[in-house]
Amino acid sequence: MTRYATIIGTGRYIPENEITNAIFAEWMGEHSQKLAEVVGKFENSSGIRTRFYAPDDWATSDLAAEAAKDAMADAGVKPEEIDLVIVGTDSPDYITPATSVVVQHKIGAINAGTWDVGCACASFPTALAQAAGMMAVNANLKYVLVIGAYMMHKLADVKNDVTAFFYGDGAGAAVLGVSDKPGYISTSIKADGSYHKHWGIYSGGTYEPATVESVEAGRTKVKLVTPFPPTVNHEGWPARVRECAANGGFDIQDIDHIIFTQVNVKSIGIVMEDLGLPVEKAHYVMDKWGYMGSACLPVAFDDAIKLGKIKSGMRVVFCGSGVGYNQAATAFIMP
Repeated sequence: MTRYATIIGTGRYIPENEITNAIFAEWMGEHSQKLAEVVGKFENSSGIRTRFYAPDDWATSDLAAEAAKDAMADAGVKPEEIDLVIVGTDSPDYITPATSVVVQHKIGAINAGTWDVGCACASFPTALAQAAGMMAVNANLKYVLVIGAYMMHKLADVKNDVTAFFYGDGAGAAVLGVSDKPGYISTSIKADGSYHKHWGIYSGGTYEPATVESVEAGRTKVKLVTPFPPTVNHEGWPARVRECAANGGFDIQDIDHIIFTQVNVKSIGIVMEDLGLPVEKAHYVMDKWGYMGSACLPVAFDDAIKLGKIKSGMRVVFCGSGVGYNQAATAFIMP
């Protein structure tokens, strides 16, 4: 039989410590009124109203483990039944080892292999495609756990850098099982490495190992160096969705729902208009939980399912883009 990957369970985890825009504006106001006013501008342009921070003694793997437990419970799958754990994040526990091995240990998935995906917000659709490909050709893989997790606030100067407005913590997960019916349909991926110095953490790796001087200068913290042009998403997202549809042999109008990177609600509206689809077919959560990077797509997906917006038989496209930059779109039919 042809083996198709299908999504059989989802879950999420949002930590409890809420940092509203008013709190963040107060932090920025300690430096200048101008920075406090920027917070208001960011709120109006992005739709982000708040964000949540994990406890100080948590790591990204803790968020991922909680979302994984929620997804496994939803799927009715035990940790020891998981064959593969894929974690998408750009805020890993360590440079090495992989965060996925830490998650595997924390959730008790003792029979699973693991790897990390480091494509920022494109990690979840990329990881879904990887999982589907592995399941299609490896008869031993019955259940795969795909997680997106984000704790960038801990790698940012949250009380001094206004760009930290965008960093909220969270994790989302999906359990994939095997079916003789699609399931997974298609993927589109693209990158443009000419943007790699626009936004990132530039000290602490082999390019510049961390030193006392680099730490004191703030180069081990995440920095927005040069803003991305709006066309990166406004042109890139529709291109990825159209290519994903072409690769999968379906029409744009056949899409029942799209989950985009949750960074700017206005961008979602612009892209849906470009695609000729009603904006109601694109669920968003940045108003409730903020922008969560690698986690935002699976969190929004789980929320849409729980709210009844995504149902059995629907064709869903995941479209994400992240620093670097990476972009990916992946299509599934819900079982």
